[in-house]
Amino acid sequence: MAKARWIAPWSESQEKPAVYHLISRVVERRHAFGAMEKEKFRILMRMAESFTGCRVLSYCMMSNHFHILLEVPPKGKLVLSDGELLRRVGVLYPKWKVSELRKRLAEAEASPAVHAELVQAYTYRMHDLSEFMKLLLQRFSTWFNRRNGRKGRLWEQRFKSVLVENGTAARTMAAYIDLNPVRAGICGDPAEYRWSSYGEAVAGGAKARAGLVRAWRGHEGVSGTARGWVQGGLSHQYREILLGRGQEVRSGGSVQGKGMKPGRVRSEVSGSDARECDLRIAQVIRHRVRYFTDGAAIGGRSFVDEVFAGCREYFGPRRKTGARKPRGALAALAGELWSARDLRVDTG
Repeated sequence: MAKARWIAPWSESQEKPAVYHLISRVVERRHAFGAMEKEKFRILMRMAESFTGCRVLSYCMMSNHFHILLEVPPKGKLVLSDGELLRRVGVLYPKWKVSELRKRLAEAEASPAVHAELVQAYTYRMHDLSEFMKLLLQRFSTWFNRRNGRKGRLWEQRFKSVLVENGTAARTMAAYIDLNPVRAGICGDPAEYRWSSYGEAVAGGAKARAGLVRAWRGHEGVSGTARGWVQGGLSHQYREILLGRGQEVRSGGSVQGKGMKPGRVRSEVSGSDARECDLRIAQVIRHRVRYFTDGAAIGGRSFVDEVFAGCREYFGPRRKTGARKPRGALAALAGELWSARDLRVDTG
């Protein structure tokens, strides 16, 4: 039986958003996605983002799986004008559907109960993790199956999700996601990979830039806008982190870990003023980190304990506390980052 999904205990609050690392793999882990499939996935992901009001902070679409770092706004804060509702509906539905809804909303102005019912028919799917993923995965599966003349399930299992705290945990996760194609040996520089948040940001994508700024700087004030990518200096700082531990590893004349050429890295990061915390993040993201997919919740000790208390029923009565110190590759951030699960093997 599938385990219940960990949902942030504060998901119904008025103020506090929740951030999740989401992962799903193709059935039998087939390498089924080429350039066209990856581009279609990105288009549908942005559509789901615009409709639901959830926010993609970083992402990477690979040939047989994907990663998304998603911010889900508080459900209790969802208040839309008729104009905004119609704009969001127009992202997914044809013009006639939008026109019909506009007419019905206008007719219901004199009846608040009827108007609220019309709005609720769409807004129940907004600011919601499961609805975002349902919309994205079902629409992509339908398109993929029709294009390839196939039927049946496309995704291996239910998508995985890990709760991520704003701050160091979110920054580490964003960089870890963007370095996927380098760790896989697909490219020598993450900027060269089109179907990732960093590749899109380097190409000028405003949404990708805004998402990375928000992941790196938090969700306060104007820090979550695309302006911070250049004006706030994040483009340079973020690249230093990716390059700092994205280089290949050699031992005895042979490559032990795929990545960027050391000479190229050194020429870019010489004179780096990266903070100590950022350097430890760079150390972590070189490796595959199982905590990022199976840790259930990643963040500071108080954050993990809060999540544990709200999801207490998922553990046996002998478990007294939530936060566990990570091992293996994530040990470089132990004491600053904690996990809800104590994973004995950190192999990716």
